[in-house]
Amino acid sequence: MEMKQKALIKQGWLRALIYFAAISTIVYVFSNFGSNIISQFEAGTEKGDENVLQFGILYSLMGLLIFLYTWLSRKFIDRKTFSSLGFSWKGYSNEAGLGFFSALALLGVGSVILIVTGYLSFISVNFDAGGLLIGIVIMLVVAFVEELLFRGYLLNNLMQSVNKWGALSITAALFSLFHGSNPDISLFAVINIFLAGILLGINYIFTKNLWFGIFFHFAWNYFQGPVLGYEVSGLKLTSLLQQSISGPEALTGGPFGFEGSLLCPLLFIVAVLTFSFFFTKRYGQTFN
Repeated sequence: MEMKQKALIKQGWLRALIYFAAISTIVYVFSNFGSNIISQFEAGTEKGDENVLQFGILYSLMGLLIFLYTWLSRKFIDRKTFSSLGFSWKGYSNEAGLGFFSALALLGVGSVILIVTGYLSFISVNFDAGGLLIGIVIMLVVAFVEELLFRGYLLNNLMQSVNKWGALSITAALFSLFHGSNPDISLFAVINIFLAGILLGINYIFTKNLWFGIFFHFAWNYFQGPVLGYEVSGLKLTSLLQQSISGPEALTGGPFGFEGSLLCPLLFIVAVLTFSFFFTKRYGQTFN
């Protein structure tokens, strides 16, 4: 029988701190050397598709380094398997579906409210198969990398040192900080992204499985931007639906997109409370 290895560093919070410092360095280097590409990330111009592709390549390279460092940390510092971060599919496919369709439902409800109030309308359809495919790839990479980083490694290790709610709050705050340099960021948007971090991690504290978060994250970003035409955390992509949006930015989100809207935290809070109750009933666990 194989003996279970002890972690090289005993304290989960210290492993998380070292990991986050290393990841922050990777992100800083890519942000510094890729700043020109990021600042030009704007669809709707003649070079829009090229800039989106450049952003995708840059983010993918950064994501690859984050993936490799996470794998090395899990193997040599945590001394556990990479898959134990939460990649078991068996028994969790329903969680993936729940995450995917929950994101669609929240976006749908928010968009319907904006349409009914007269602040949002869709004026045309622009079917660009190549652009939509690029959007799928980029958003898959973003969802995988960010869920691996914040929920898979950081939340996993922090839960070994602090209670689940505290660990979830810390990782949500770091998730919000990670997006702090996005275009048109505001204090209100920072709060919304914090709540998004809570929502994305709510399933993980019950299951230690990433598929709910990955599928929710992907569906939220992809249908928000490349399909419905909102900015995604301040970033503009080529979209299937061309929208016209007007009215108070506090309600519409303005240039930051739906994540800057007053509707967003209300929907997120309702979702967090609903999922907390649902997962407690399903798994027989509570926050501790």
